[in-house]
Amino acid sequence: MTNSNALNLNVDLIEELEYRGLVHQMTNREGLLEKLQQERVALYCGFDPTADSLHIGHLLPILILRHFQKAGHNPIALVGGGTGMIGDPSGRSTERSLNTSDTVAHWTNRLKEQLSSFLDFNEEANHAKLVSNYDWLAPLDIISFLRDIGKHFTVNYMLAKDSVDSRLANGISFTEFSYMILQSYDFYRLLTDQNCTLQVGGSDQWGNITAGLDLIGKMGGGNAFGMTVPLVTKSDGKKFGKSESGAVWLDRNKTSVYAFYQFWINTDDNDVIKFLKYFTFLDRTQIAELEAELAERPEKRAAQRELARQVTSLVHGEDAVVSAEKITQALFSGDVTQLDESELVEALQDMPTTVITGQEEIALLDLLIKSKAAPSKRQGRQDIESGAVYVNGQRQQDVEHVLTKEQRLHDKYIVLRRGKKNYFLVKFE
Repeated sequence: MTNSNALNLNVDLIEELEYRGLVHQMTNREGLLEKLQQERVALYCGFDPTADSLHIGHLLPILILRHFQKAGHNPIALVGGGTGMIGDPSGRSTERSLNTSDTVAHWTNRLKEQLSSFLDFNEEANHAKLVSNYDWLAPLDIISFLRDIGKHFTVNYMLAKDSVDSRLANGISFTEFSYMILQSYDFYRLLTDQNCTLQVGGSDQWGNITAGLDLIGKMGGGNAFGMTVPLVTKSDGKKFGKSESGAVWLDRNKTSVYAFYQFWINTDDNDVIKFLKYFTFLDRTQIAELEAELAERPEKRAAQRELARQVTSLVHGEDAVVSAEKITQALFSGDVTQLDESELVEALQDMPTTVITGQEEIALLDLLIKSKAAPSKRQGRQDIESGAVYVNGQRQQDVEHVLTKEQRLHDKYIVLRRGKKNYFLVKFE
């Protein structure tokens, strides 16, 4: 990539990030712009292994790295194999639980696997890198840490940072108090070892990022920059990243592809355009067209469908989009017979499930009671007679109907539906 091409491309990059609302704070904007125009920049973002999977709250900083790589720069994904054993006080009112070294090591490897799906580690010119700060934090002895690094931080300086100040009322351990110093040292090490001059992170990381810049200056490391992405908020005031069943994870074994797709397709009209800018790589014209469609025909939910497609494809691949849309259509129409076994189980994994063993046939009325689809036989009869009960997508109004093995989907499942949305899965063993 020539310098002239880099000049045009990189000026557009910062403007594009700002158009999308992805820049919350930035140190020395003009200095960073000038550097981006002149050379390929290495930048990093840290991800502490506090669980065995990333969740959608991590998506914005991940996508910032991807935006920079698409523009020709070198992203570094840092997994906190070391800091993950300490605990970041940022954004928390209480101490984190300390995990064993084996647990942190396992989670570190899981996060490395997930990050590999978002960044290109093979591109020759601007390949991404994966590093763990355990490599340089673990060998540090306490005397070197205190003399060579800790001496550059005053207690007053650290107390003034929001991540620490917000914890003083409830108390903060020396362990978490020291986290800022360790993250600052990460930045210094990446600058000196990898020529990494930019750190990005969530808005709650601003204090840690600027502390790193201060440490770099005091240790003679050279010129560096910091940038944060905004805290994602929803127009209704509810916390972003939570579904009815809890956190929305990037691991399909923790949040199914269908549930992941549904999270995005259920985005409120007031949020969907903002989320299209945040979480997709659609261009301005495409977003403007979806915004116009939303204003004219909001009931079509075209913007939500495109958001769900784009993010699901980004995280899980195009095949996952096809599967999620197939499941969505099956549940909307009530015709679950078109789903293969894995899709059926995924579609109904959050629905009430009843396991029945060693029974060749069963009366529909009894099955309604066993599966708790009806609270009583009287109510069950009324539901059947009124046409509110469906078996594998077919309305069943015969109160005396008996279900046989031949009616089971994939030789083991019966799907009951009462009304429009109340699904119950029965598995025969």
